[in-house]
Amino acid sequence: MKGFLEYVPGDSLLHRMNPVAKPAAAFLLVIACFATSNLALLALVIVLDAVLAVQCKMVPQTLGLAKAVALFSLVLALIALLFTPQGDVLAQLPWGYIGTESVAAAVLIVVRLVACAVPLFLVFYVTKLTDMANALVKVLHVPYKYAFTFMSTVHFIPVFMNDMAGIMEAQTARGVEFDGGVLKKVRLMMPLCVPLLVSSVRKTNSAAIAAEVRGFNLRTRESGFKEYPFAGIDFAALAVAVAIAAAAIALGVLL
Repeated sequence: MKGFLEYVPGDSLLHRMNPVAKPAAAFLLVIACFATSNLALLALVIVLDAVLAVQCKMVPQTLGLAKAVALFSLVLALIALLFTPQGDVLAQLPWGYIGTESVAAAVLIVVRLVACAVPLFLVFYVTKLTDMANALVKVLHVPYKYAFTFMSTVHFIPVFMNDMAGIMEAQTARGVEFDGGVLKKVRLMMPLCVPLLVSSVRKTNSAAIAAEVRGFNLRTRESGFKEYPFAGIDFAALAVAVAIAAAAIALGVLL
């Protein structure tokens, strides 16, 4: 599996879309997922996610993400199942009961989180961060310093993850065992945050100095030479996303 948010080249329709249209359509799908409780519409979004994954030739990566999100959402679903008694009684608990609507709410949590995670995942994997930041500046007239901040934030996530993995490997070589329960892992990892913080500050300072030396403050919208025009596929994708979001909001209001 590719590294976290590592760009995957290709020639799919999603690859060819405008760097602004892609995240806009993805965020509209996320809004649709959280605006409705209709499982049929959420299933439609999941089918659309599957089609995009196949078209981008990223089925294994998408399945891996869906599995990870589903496992995480199961914790939230279990909390909803045990502590939000709603509907007809299915099982009595010392502090309440498990109801039919509690089961529906738990299923909804899992389906909703999986459905909304995949579009964002695919968009970031098939879009270069530099193109996304430059398109925000060129198309939406976002000040370059804010676009650069966004790009740097996403870029440093895998860097810090690799640093943390290296620190943990060094501690493991010294005899520290990270196997065990969650509380034990948290207790052992808390002291590791100090060297990670020091490394993060050092890297951030070096990046800031490098950007200033290269004339970061002189960068304007006109500095970029690459243009990002919208094409028919961009308008079609946005229209589909708007239609799904509108349907989700309408169903949420009516139902």
